[in-house]
Amino acid sequence: MANLKPNKSKISFLITFVILFVIWIILSGKFDLFHISLGLISCFLVSYFSWDHLLPDLDVRTLPGVWIRFIRYIPWLLYQILVANIHLLYLVFHPRTQEVIDPRIMRFNTRLKDGMALVTLANSITLTPGTITIYISVFGEVTFHVIDIQSGKTLPFIMEAKVAEIFKE
Repeated sequence: MANLKPNKSKISFLITFVILFVIWIILSGKFDLFHISLGLISCFLVSYFSWDHLLPDLDVRTLPGVWIRFIRYIPWLLYQILVANIHLLYLVFHPRTQEVIDPRIMRFNTRLKDGMALVTLANSITLTPGTITIYISVFGEVTFHVIDIQSGKTLPFIMEAKVAEIFKE
């Protein structure tokens, strides 16, 4: 008798395809046969070649929880981006700009192990004005650039804790 349980690769492929096709529909805004078929073909090919990159260790039971926690993380990240923008504005218009801007390369070791968690952390740091991720090793060392010491003192560590909460690490 054939195995009736769908394997993880088929589910990952299907979820990747659906996500890509929904994004295609939203961004294209065209609903004629040509654009829909082009979207289907494109999303199928991209999903076929990259399904394991979007959802490498798929556990269908935990996936909704991760998405919900990630959606709750977005407003916090947007607030941090706003605060960092205001701080950057302060640095730029400070009367002694040359003295307050003190760019540095900083490093710390993260406890995150999951690939998606590391990518989320790197992108969160980079999205925050005044900081940019340079490198994350597979062993957990994060290297990033900051425009001043204050930008790199606490925010990456708080982000790490928030991202660890999303991925339950």
